[in-house]
Amino acid sequence: MLQKTIEYATNRHQKVNHTYGNKEYSFHLNMVYEVAKKFIYLIDEKEREHVYCGCWVHDIIEDARETYHDVLENTNETVAELSYALTNEKGRNRSERANDKYYREMHEIPNAVFIKFCDRIANMTHSKEQHSKMFDKYKKENDNFIKKLYQPELIDMIHHIETLLNEQVITNKKQ
Repeated sequence: MLQKTIEYATNRHQKVNHTYGNKEYSFHLNMVYEVAKKFIYLIDEKEREHVYCGCWVHDIIEDARETYHDVLENTNETVAELSYALTNEKGRNRSERANDKYYREMHEIPNAVFIKFCDRIANMTHSKEQHSKMFDKYKKENDNFIKKLYQPELIDMIHHIETLLNEQVITNKKQ
């Protein structure tokens, strides 16, 4: 199922020309998947494939014009529920799109918060490496983000986010 989901997500994001900066969007989806692999020990073994698939479709409804039903047809109910739970609300800005309802509903679907943390870690890592202004946004949002998504069993991921916020970026400049 994972390979089928990867192909589905990659294809749908390409179909709408959705990119991640100057890279294909699959670059971001793979980053989220790689973060999930790093923290997968936090997930019950029976749920791991669903989580991996969820990483690949976490933005597909929001960004690739797919519906819940489309995701369900191409994956399964568990993965479709994860994708739906990770889809932002309608809104004019980041705050409206990531409102209380969005965070509350994410808690209702097992492992959705885990995938959201994977997404945030991937985005923070990339924006930090690229010296993007988005890193400052993530930093500013962090207290509220952690407060809204806190789950004690995911504390290792929260610590990783805190480390990202506090580490200096090492550049390879010749002196």
